Amino acid sequence: MAEHFATITWQRGSDDFLDKRYHRAHTWQFDGGASVAASSSPHVVPLPYSDAAAVDPEEAYIAALSSCHMLWFMDYASRAGYRLDSYSDAAVGTMAKNAAGQLVVTHVQLKPITRFDPAHAPSAEQLDDLHHKAHASCFLANSVKTQIDCAPVLQLSEGG
Repeated sequence: MAEHFATITWQRGSDDFLDKRYHRAHTWQFDGGASVAASSSPHVVPLPYSDAAAVDPEEAYIAALSSCHMLWFMDYASRAGYRLDSYSDAAVGTMAKNAAGQLVVTHVQLKPITRFDPAHAPSAEQLDDLHHKAHASCFLANSVKTQIDCAPVLQLSEGG
């Protein structure tokens, strides 16, 4: 069993707090040393009490799902002998009320664009299979109730 750690730090500063007018900016620190500026989403808590430049939990959730999918995809592509040159994903998460009336991330649309060396590239069918395997293996996708879809785009590098 692997354990993963994150330390979340927030300080009130000079805000009253009891009047509910306090900033939500905080820091995420990870065991490898990375530090990330975080905040509530300005869509949830209006400015100036949120920091629009910081990562909010909803964005992080979507990024984590996308990243997990990508890492599994790269593993399967490599094992299959496909030379992946680049991967990008402009993932989108949708928040809506669930059956209980709670606001939740109901859907995440992954939109990976993959660029392969033409001499070592999968067919469209093989690409779909790689994404299916990546989704089925992703620890995070298997840990959540959110519907996660994938709409991949295949690109070949020039001059491969």
